[in-house]
Amino acid sequence: MRLLALLLVLGIPTLVGAQAPAKRRIVASDVYRIKDVGTPLISPDGQWVVYSVTTPDSAKDKRNTDLYMVSWDGARTVRLTSSPDGESSPRWSPDNRYLAFLSSRGDSEKGAQLWLLDRLGGEAEKVTDVKSGIDDYAWAPDGKRLVFVMQESDPDSSKADEKKTPKALEIDRWDFKRDYVGYLNRRRDHLYLFDLSTRKLEQLTHGDFDDAGPSWAPDGKEIVFTSKRAPGSDRNDNWDIYVVEARVGAEPRVLTTFVGNDGGRGSGRPSYSPDGKWIVYLRGGDPKYWAYGNPRVTIIPSGGGEPRILTETLDRNAGDPIWSSDGRFIYFVYEDDRTAPLARVNVATGAIERLSNGPHGVNGVSVVGAKVAAARTSDTEPYEVVAFENGVFRRLSRHNDSLMAALDLGTVQRIDSKSRDGTQVGSMLYLPPDYQPGQKLPLALHIHGGPFGQDGHDFDLMRRAFAAKGYAVLAPNYRGSSGRGEAFSKAIFADWGNKEVIDLLGAVDEVIARGIADPARLVLGGWSYGGILTDYTIATDSRFKAGVSGAGSALQLSMYGSDQYVYQYEQELGAPWKNPEAWMKVSYPFFQAHRITTPTLFMGGEKDFNVPIIGSEQMYQALKSNGIDTKLVVYPGMFHGPSAPSQRVDIISRYLEWWEKHLKPPVP
Repeated sequence: MRLLALLLVLGIPTLVGAQAPAKRRIVASDVYRIKDVGTPLISPDGQWVVYSVTTPDSAKDKRNTDLYMVSWDGARTVRLTSSPDGESSPRWSPDNRYLAFLSSRGDSEKGAQLWLLDRLGGEAEKVTDVKSGIDDYAWAPDGKRLVFVMQESDPDSSKADEKKTPKALEIDRWDFKRDYVGYLNRRRDHLYLFDLSTRKLEQLTHGDFDDAGPSWAPDGKEIVFTSKRAPGSDRNDNWDIYVVEARVGAEPRVLTTFVGNDGGRGSGRPSYSPDGKWIVYLRGGDPKYWAYGNPRVTIIPSGGGEPRILTETLDRNAGDPIWSSDGRFIYFVYEDDRTAPLARVNVATGAIERLSNGPHGVNGVSVVGAKVAAARTSDTEPYEVVAFENGVFRRLSRHNDSLMAALDLGTVQRIDSKSRDGTQVGSMLYLPPDYQPGQKLPLALHIHGGPFGQDGHDFDLMRRAFAAKGYAVLAPNYRGSSGRGEAFSKAIFADWGNKEVIDLLGAVDEVIARGIADPARLVLGGWSYGGILTDYTIATDSRFKAGVSGAGSALQLSMYGSDQYVYQYEQELGAPWKNPEAWMKVSYPFFQAHRITTPTLFMGGEKDFNVPIIGSEQMYQALKSNGIDTKLVVYPGMFHGPSAPSQRVDIISRYLEWWEKHLKPPVP
């Protein structure tokens, strides 16, 4: 205050009372400015938190991931890596001396190798040089050994073959393709033991099945992991929990007998309680409802016995279970009607306590002692690392603060609607920065994929970019979405494109009734199941002036055998030759393409094995044959979603260009 008074007396200009710089609207090219902050991991001494930061590189048109750590008090942030090849999967050594990570620095053809960074300083040291690369790993409690997850080496590969025509692929698996991976051979993922001092690598598990998600017992004698080893495992989703002694030649023993998914791929990793008596994992629901079941936090005695499902009464899909340091609680996150809070369950009593409230989403929980860290997002904040103390979050990282401070994002509202059959549906509504109550806006119905997933209080650059162009952007959680319980999710079982469309149109009608949306200026679009629902919606309702279907499909009959969902198809619809009526029913947008009047842009990736580009090609050809304005955009080399930043920018831009082309008057 004394300094301020002196400046005023001397007549020296100050910034007091000066206007802050004008904020601008978000644009598609902000894709290059947003930094994706990964999930945190607290150091064993509780003093530091390590995490990854992925930054787009416009010059190279790729994303590069580096590692950072922040002190627990948030006062100091240190960038640990800066190589152009990227680093991932940071893990502290148990003695707190090293930070390990995976990177393909200098040799991307071999895949990721293990590197060690000494906490005292210096350059990272490359520890392994394995042909197939390392997919995952975990430290032994003594810090002298690690367990790797790696694919078996190809015995036929050699540098002499590199310039020759690739060999034909021999495929004899029922489950034979996967997006981003390609066609699946018999080279399986297994566990390998690695001695840090001798650099000796030994294969621990074997067989014609995949192993994943290893964790060590506190005494270092055993390793828990997940695997599909039951008879017929290639034709089901029957992952189970196994335990194996940490010695070569040991035979794994199975702990779980549930015929569904016990901690399998996509469900995190099982882990021992601090006293080694229990193992926590995520158990899936009824395998019949594979695509719609809630993962449940479950524990089982490490020596074998009956499992205990701890979150059965929650009726929400849980994730990221992790033990408290004293073993009394298991922390986890779950989706709950547009939010994703932090919670914990009392292992002894089963009592569930929701720890965080408010409009946010949380994932990637880490616990050391009394300290809890996680990644958190909100309507106005991309994911950042936070500490959870005394019932509130405290920010630890601030990688996107400067960009967010420069943007005028507009507002987000929660909208509840009632479908024509009485179903209550929750949506998110994004409004432009200059929206005034009573103003009728062009409405963009933007449909999420999945269908199991939810739109909620997280930062969405694409929808913000749409709103910045003057649209009200509506994102409904139609039936089939998560966050409302299993009954809500599985309501669309074997009946695709029916109840979801009813819910989408009911949400649109609600926004029109509120005087926000102009009923004469409706557009829509989505990606993956959002693209599929775009196809269903334009075949049902002709009100929309333009549509964008990304990675979608309509002739579902043609997807059998061409994508990666044969297990779901046979569980849900049956084989096409056994139940052709059901397949024809869910393929109605293609067989009723003559009813479609909405000009529609179709987009997809050339290498998409999730929803192959044939789904978009077929609908493009149908509309083209019927004289409807349409266009097909194929992204060479792209899988199910964009990986290059330029692809993301291009997709957002094409949405807007197509909508604006067909709206009268066009959005300025």
